[in-house]
Amino acid sequence: MLELRDLHKTFNAGTVNEMRSLQGVSLSVEEGSFVMVLGTNGSGKSTLLNAVAGSFMIDTGSIRLDNHDMTRWPEHKRAQFIGRVFQNPFSGTAANLTIAENLALAARRGLSRGLSHALGSRQRKAMRDVVAGLGMGLEDRLDNIIGSLSGGQRQAITLLMATLVKPRLLMLDEHTAALDPKSADQVIRITDRVVTRDRLTTLMVTHSMAQAVSLGDRLIMMHRGRIIADLSGAQKRRLRPDDLLARFEDVRRADLLDASAADLLQDRYV
Repeated sequence: MLELRDLHKTFNAGTVNEMRSLQGVSLSVEEGSFVMVLGTNGSGKSTLLNAVAGSFMIDTGSIRLDNHDMTRWPEHKRAQFIGRVFQNPFSGTAANLTIAENLALAARRGLSRGLSHALGSRQRKAMRDVVAGLGMGLEDRLDNIIGSLSGGQRQAITLLMATLVKPRLLMLDEHTAALDPKSADQVIRITDRVVTRDRLTTLMVTHSMAQAVSLGDRLIMMHRGRIIADLSGAQKRRLRPDDLLARFEDVRRADLLDASAADLLQDRYV
């Protein structure tokens, strides 16, 4: 369904700030799979989502979704097939429009934009029913400016907007990281319910070990722009946060050994 083949991306190539963010990433994601993407800062997990979304062009490799080769498609063209929720609750919505107006725009993904026929009584009732499903009481606030909502409320609406027209791929980029723990838990519960109910093919980036083990049917671990573990089925179900911590500790030790070996070689030949 989603096919990534040998993705490479280097930023600031040939300079002192060169960063090899993706180094040969290949990944196949079946339709309906809920994939958690875990890694430390700089591991390449958000870069991977940005590459799929078309935020930049990859250096080499290919990106296919539903047999569409979108490797060189611009971001706006990919957005017809991809729903996305960012870490910042203020991204992904129009702050000066109402909840209803934002939802009306989201309902027209892939179509011409406009609100003139989107906010009739039938459409508003449908919106009210959908928003009521969030369990936040926002169905009585459809005419509120979305910028007046709390971070958790706004992120829940953003998730609703991203999935209102079922996307071929949903991407969640640490979408609860900026929220307080109570709001984060609420948004995670909504996320799990929506993704599971609609069998949405999903990539979710997280820093949370607890989220990584409790959500999804597959876990990808990234490090230095590479996939270093791919766990699903019984392996994924048996995972505990301590198991992931142990894996990261092994990676950290390997990095220290590599750094020590490089220092020894440098000292030897200086």
